[in-house]
Parts: sequence; structure tokens; C-alpha cells
Amino acid sequence: MINLKWSGVLLSFNLCFIFSFAQSEVGARNPEPGKPALFSNLPDRIPVEINELQHFFSNIAAEKEMTSSFIEKNIPGFNGKIISATSKYNNTLRSVVVSSTRLNGATLTLSSTTTTDGTVRYSGRIVSFHHDDLFVLQKEEEQYYLIKKKFNELVNE
Repeated sequence: MINLKWSGVLLSFNLCFIFSFAQSEVGARNPEPGKPALFSNLPDRIPVEINELQHFFSNIAAEKEMTSSFIEKNIPGFNGKIISATSKYNNTLRSVVVSSTRLNGATLTLSSTTTTDGTVRYSGRIVSFHHDDLFVLQKEEEQYYLIKKKFNELVNE
């Protein structure tokens, strides 16, 4: 009788194990149809000079209204308010976030890192979560470019 009881418990356990699903696969969310493009009138690649990026970090003060020369020249009308400015590790890591006052909630995030040999690298993006396109700052050879991408290429929700 005891062997029959244990066989029933073992059978019940195996059936529960076979028919239960602990995790289900969740695929990437499809892009929202009808999201407007914010930068449709701008080229796909915008060259950015390194001295413009250096100048961007030279006069940062939190809670100030500002216009960056490279953004204003390449993306007319982008001026905004600095909402965050950070410098860590003796200025080897600097970051700034600027919220646009004209471009429907677009935000510029720009970072600068300095290696031990003195090499400075920049990274950043201009993105609005309500639009279908964005710009990513990328270095190709010795030149930086703002490269236009689709929102879902970069952000996976």
C-alpha cells in the first residue's frame, strides 16, 4: 500500500512538472505605428568637430539655459535647459543632459571619458521617446558624426 501511495505522489509530481511553465518567452515589442519623425528634414549623417565637443564641456553650469554651437549649427533650434551635469574621478568621466525647449521633449545626453594616456572619447545621443528617429554620436576614424537611426534600432522596450 505504501509503494502505491509513493507511486501516486511521484506520478502527480511528474504531471505537474510536465504541464507547468515557469517562464514564457516575451518578444520585443513592435514599434508603435504612426510615431512621427522628429528629424525627417535633417541629413542621415551630420559631422561634428572635436573642438565643438570640447567646448561643450568647458562652460557647464547646472540649471542654466544654453545653446550648444554644434547642435545649433547642425540641428537648428536645439537649445535647452541643462537638467543634469556630472563630473567624476577627477574629470575623467563627465556627463551632461540637456532637455530641448523647442524640439518636443528631445533630450541630448553627452558623455566624455578620458583614459590614462590622455585620450578623450565622446559618446551621446539626441532622443525623444515620442518620435520614431534619433541621433547617435559615433566616431568613425578620427571624425565624430551624429548618425540618424530609428528609435527601435536603439531602444528595445
